[in-house]
Amino acid sequence: MTSIGANIVEVKSSFSKKGFIKFYEIALKSANEAKYWFGLLRDGFDLDKNVLNEFLEELNEISKMLGASIITLKNKKF
Repeated sequence: MTSIGANIVEVKSSFSKKGFIKFYEIALKSANEAKYWFGLLRDGFDLDKNVLNEFLEELNEISKMLGASIITLKNKKF
């Protein structure tokens, strides 16, 4: 999950539109991977499902924001 933020920070050092998009896409993939792992934790272990569901909701929101950012970046002229 920490790789999401790391890739967003990495965007700041990108000098091209492709670089921006690449790091946002990697961050989105990381968010989707984190959703997978939290889903496994929620469904496979005797853990507090409310807490895990909150994490999954947060990851869904992050994924939506990253997806919208990618679409905007692809349509934006630099």
